[in-house]
Amino acid sequence: MVTYSNINSYICYYRLVKRTFFSWNPYCKIRKIGDENPFKFSNFISNLPPIGGGAMPRYGKRTRSGAPANGGDVVQGATAIDDHHHHKRSRNSSSRRHSKTEDTSFSVKKCLAWFKEYTTVSEPDVLGPEGMEKFCEDLGVDPENVVMLVIAYKMGAKQMGYFTQEEWIKGLTELQCDSVYKLQNKLEYLRNLLNDPYLFKAIYRYSYDFARDKDQRSLETGCARALLGVLLPRWALRAPLAEFLSRDARYRVVNRDQWCNILEFSRTVDNQLTTYDADGAWPVMLDEFVEWLRSERASDANMHPAS
Repeated sequence: MVTYSNINSYICYYRLVKRTFFSWNPYCKIRKIGDENPFKFSNFISNLPPIGGGAMPRYGKRTRSGAPANGGDVVQGATAIDDHHHHKRSRNSSSRRHSKTEDTSFSVKKCLAWFKEYTTVSEPDVLGPEGMEKFCEDLGVDPENVVMLVIAYKMGAKQMGYFTQEEWIKGLTELQCDSVYKLQNKLEYLRNLLNDPYLFKAIYRYSYDFARDKDQRSLETGCARALLGVLLPRWALRAPLAEFLSRDARYRVVNRDQWCNILEFSRTVDNQLTTYDADGAWPVMLDEFVEWLRSERASDANMHPAS
């Protein structure tokens, strides 16, 4: 007996078959996909179940390999499609894992663990001279390299040869470095900061308190000469000034005003001292240096007259 339920079942099945074998082309004309398929549309029509027949067949649940979970027959093409999606998911998962491995985000916890590699049990919150030596070795930088002074400046370190945990976290958080590899990649950037005259001046002035013995108000002359070698290695008058300071016993220390004026002197006075202004507001130390250097050059000229 034909019932409304049977008719409705047939209509639903017919619509499913129609959607499977018909599609719209760009010119809105209907074409039969079935004609290009080994399973002809006409064959499906002829094999439709009779009205009032059994329920619509269910697709078997498939495993990732494309085989039905219930052991039924595999529909042609299903295995390739399932395998394609499976491999696509695998590639996406692999990409996500790879991106996590190369994560460039900064970790305070990781940075702190790195700091502990250079501290001792007796002083866990201070990186001392031995730790500093190991740190420079891991970084591949000589301790006297000017870039170490820039790193100390970024950390706001208060004493040469020491980094506190607080200074370490402050500086490396700003640089976003939590490993030696990341800091090595920042070395060129840190060196280039010295090309900025304002930043260079700030680092130059910072170096005075950084290198000064905290028990003294001034910087020892020997330390000042060494710092000038690091900060102004190309200044033509650096070597003569260092010699002058080492010869004159009156200048055992360099005060802050003298230190700051040495930088201005290096920027404004040429090698031949032609731009030096005797009436300028230079410290007495620099005035005496100019007099000494002119005297030395005059003596050399008398000893070796031009032919």
